Amino acid sequence: MTIQHKIIPLHDIQQLNLAQWLPADSITNEIAIQFDKAQQTFALNDTAQAAADTNLSDAIELVVFADIKIATLVNLLNECEISLVGLHAVNQRNNATSYRFSVKVIDIKQARNRLSSFNTTEKIESALLVNAPTLATPGLLVMDMDSTTIKIECIDEIAALAGVGEEVAAVTELAMQGELDFSQSLHQRVAKLQHSSEDILAQVAHNIPLMEGLETLVTALKKHQWRVAIASGGFTYFADHLKNMLSLDAAVANVLEIQNNKLTGKVLGAVIDAQAKADCLLQLKNDFAIAPSQTVAMGDGANDLVMMAAAHLGVAFHAKPLVLAQADACITKSGLDCLLHWLK
Repeated sequence: MTIQHKIIPLHDIQQLNLAQWLPADSITNEIAIQFDKAQQTFALNDTAQAAADTNLSDAIELVVFADIKIATLVNLLNECEISLVGLHAVNQRNNATSYRFSVKVIDIKQARNRLSSFNTTEKIESALLVNAPTLATPGLLVMDMDSTTIKIECIDEIAALAGVGEEVAAVTELAMQGELDFSQSLHQRVAKLQHSSEDILAQVAHNIPLMEGLETLVTALKKHQWRVAIASGGFTYFADHLKNMLSLDAAVANVLEIQNNKLTGKVLGAVIDAQAKADCLLQLKNDFAIAPSQTVAMGDGANDLVMMAAAHLGVAFHAKPLVLAQADACITKSGLDCLLHWLK
């Protein structure tokens, strides 16, 4: 696309989406873009000097999808106090197109918090990233299991079959909201399963519902020599099942004690809590010789926060407000494969 220097009034394009305004197949180089809030205009310039002056690829990135309306993009910029610098990349992955804008922000944490709220309200996906991991270089993704890689909380399903569903679900929710210590809550919940048949585990594992986009995400990452693992406060019975099903590189979870084909109501060994999940990510990073800047953690609950903080990029997936507030990026409505667009 040849632009040289161009001023475009917002009212001329506000009903268009990004793909209509800046078609992906016409963009062959970096474009310097500024939005003038006072004048309600976009200034575009794709000269070599403009691109060099703005250092587009080194800036903080705002990633949005091709179908976002220009009017919505402007509202996003205003709401989150984000200033456009330029467009430096367009990615076409998993049947979707995303645009990567270089931007400036005054306060990255505040901007991210406002962006997660904006995403939820507007029902869109976007992310504000700093030195995002790249798909082209080997990396490590560690995911939570329950309500992240699968659509259920396994312990709640086990409890329902054991006849103590409501009691256990109430404790699970308190733990996920961060209102109850995870290890304490796990022991409380597992204790209620005492004397239940081991067959219940097989019933839950049979046709376990995978989260949308999981298989697409794992396949794409594997093609690019990424390592993929599960670190779960759930149970090895299900984590190992997923590891085998998806050919994952590792799976760490809690071990239910079983005697005479009955659950004893106890967990064997140390509980895989928030810190243990983070330790798992760091250990796998070392084991697989992955650069720290190439690590990603993804989860939905409070017990995923330490792991997410240990990774270079922590992503909240369909998450609780507490998790959204502390994550680097979020996925609010799409499947797990949306993560492919948060990577360079």
